[in-house]
Amino acid sequence: MVLSETERDGLVAAVRAAARTEILPRFRRLAPGDVGTKTSPSDLVTVADRAAERMLHDAVRMLMPDAAIVGEEAVSEDPSILDRLKHGGRTVLIDPIDGTWNYASGLALFGVILAVVEEGRTMFGLLYDPVMDDWVMAERGRGVWFCRPGEAAARLVGPPPRRKSEAQAFVPLFLYPPSDRTRIAARLPDWGRVTSLRCSCHEYRTLAFGHADLIAAPAPKPWDHATGVLIAEETGGSVWSGKPGYVLTDCETTLVVKGSAPDDPGWVSDFL
Repeated sequence: MVLSETERDGLVAAVRAAARTEILPRFRRLAPGDVGTKTSPSDLVTVADRAAERMLHDAVRMLMPDAAIVGEEAVSEDPSILDRLKHGGRTVLIDPIDGTWNYASGLALFGVILAVVEEGRTMFGLLYDPVMDDWVMAERGRGVWFCRPGEAAARLVGPPPRRKSEAQAFVPLFLYPPSDRTRIAARLPDWGRVTSLRCSCHEYRTLAFGHADLIAAPAPKPWDHATGVLIAEETGGSVWSGKPGYVLTDCETTLVVKGSAPDDPGWVSDFL
């Protein structure tokens, strides 16, 4: 089901409001007690994450009362919430602050990710930059668009074909199991540049703008990647997760998302 204009605009307005109310006022003003950890010392959560997710949850419930809601922080507290993605119907995925480590460290490289899933397929996705108040938006079958308040949206087409030696990949080597890191690292010199922004929101925005060619994600979480996969598909890219395609509920198989580069299997196998 295609989102109505009211639903789409309402989601954008809700994300902007949450950023304005709960995220930006706390940026570079977090007290030590405002930051906690989840699965590891570098897996952070802040009071802003939780407050923004609550605000977005309430806004989605008003806009789409029949939709299931899966928020990153809610799943952290109750992993069974992730099962809502298996039940069909409409589900809204919320990542209230993607790049929390950056946010808590005072780096202006974080964002809000939102996706609307219908029967297991992502139909709408939003990558919002709170600092600049602009967003990349994708709708299945309708392309990818860069939007600023009060300006006409500009269509994005992803990266042009590039050789591997000239290509940029975002690869979070630190997220791979220690036993795999040496093997993966040995392949990096063949690429033009390999780095990580520690923020899926801005990595996928960079791909949409045509400045990156590949994103790898071991143990991918759906709130981090559902929107980005839709963007890659809408700009002619390819997705692998054990096989071509992406299963939202598979958080174990390494996900590789490729822009519109030549169909070279080596681009994918380097990071599996």
